[in-house]
Parts: sequence; C-alpha cells; structure tokens
Amino acid sequence: MPPPFSWIVAIGRFLYNFIVGDDWTMAAAVAIGLMLTAVLNVNHIVAWWLIPLIVVSMLGISLRRASRKAR
Repeated sequence: MPPPFSWIVAIGRFLYNFIVGDDWTMAAAVAIGLMLTAVLNVNHIVAWWLIPLIVVSMLGISLRRASRKAR
C-alpha cells in the first residue's frame, strides 16, 4: 500500500518536470516576465507584448546554446 500522500509528491514531480523540464532558464524567464507584466498592468501600463517578446528571445538564446553544444 502506498504512503498516504504519495500522490501529492507525484503531482509535484510531474509539474516540476512539465514546467521546468530541461531548461530552467526558460521557466525562470517566463516567471519573471509574468511578474513584470502583472506589475505593469497594476500601474495601468499595457504589457501584453512582454511575454511574447520574452518567449521569442529565450527561444533564440536556447537554440543558440543548443547549436553550440552540438558542435
């Protein structure tokens, strides 16, 4: 019989692997981008463009790093 709260640990491990995965820097950049967007929106500054900009920038950085490793 499994321990009583093993399902909580399993869900936590799944979420960590799903969100962070192989590249923790991408997850950190998106989290920081979400926080910055929230701060800008609270101050009545339209910031819908910030997350796509961060994701595209981080994708380029991630691809550059991967191509350097492959050489």
